[in-house]
Amino acid sequence: MAHVELLTYTQFPEKMVASAARLCYSSSSIHEIQQGMTDEKTTHFMDILTENGHETPIEHASFTFGIEGVSRSLLAQITRHRIASFSVQSQRYVTEKQFSFVVPPEIETIPEAKEEFLRAMEEDQRHYDSLTNLLKEKHRKAFLQEGLSEKAAARKAQKKAIEDARFVLPNACTTKLVCTMDARSLMHFFSLRCCNRAQWEIRDVAEQMLWLVKKVAPHLFAKAGPACLYGPCPEGKMCCGHADEVRTHYAEMSGEK
Repeated sequence: MAHVELLTYTQFPEKMVASAARLCYSSSSIHEIQQGMTDEKTTHFMDILTENGHETPIEHASFTFGIEGVSRSLLAQITRHRIASFSVQSQRYVTEKQFSFVVPPEIETIPEAKEEFLRAMEEDQRHYDSLTNLLKEKHRKAFLQEGLSEKAAARKAQKKAIEDARFVLPNACTTKLVCTMDARSLMHFFSLRCCNRAQWEIRDVAEQMLWLVKKVAPHLFAKAGPACLYGPCPEGKMCCGHADEVRTHYAEMSGEK
């Protein structure tokens, strides 16, 4: 199962956002914008931003997450959110010895399907190991002929071998990453990836991220989540048809019910 941690974030994120918003609406100098910024005033400016749809100031707060136990399939999805920074465990530098993998819930519930899936993972591991060994031996000999020591040749051969052997690894293969987004990008991310129509794995990750930021910036993310929470579903004919259930789920998670 995916595990998400909030590693770090802008100090006093809501105060920072409120101060930036205050600058937009007052003649205060840079040195004065945070003076007297009480919790009440911070909340006041946060409410103004929400009411006016003024989203630019919230870009000044950023949040960094550590995410692990997710598939390479999820990686392909989350990196489509381009206003973000990602650092991902490399399959070029990290050998996948007995690689771990994500089993989709639908496959997990069918014994025959799970058995087939596990056989596929075992076969992939065998192919990966075999390809790594074959390629490594070829490269080791070539590096020795170039005059490298046995140790240096073996090290370089291993790295070069797994560059190509990794092509046989499945989307289910797990990875880990560090991801940083500003609050505005996160709001957009949540509106798409917390939606019922989002793929199950990234929806799980998005919800974990959402509850983490809500704890440290509750006013900033008060209305974060799928678009149907506070208005009509934007999916049109592709709507899941369960907006009421989604609203109930988020109300329960927020402790409103």
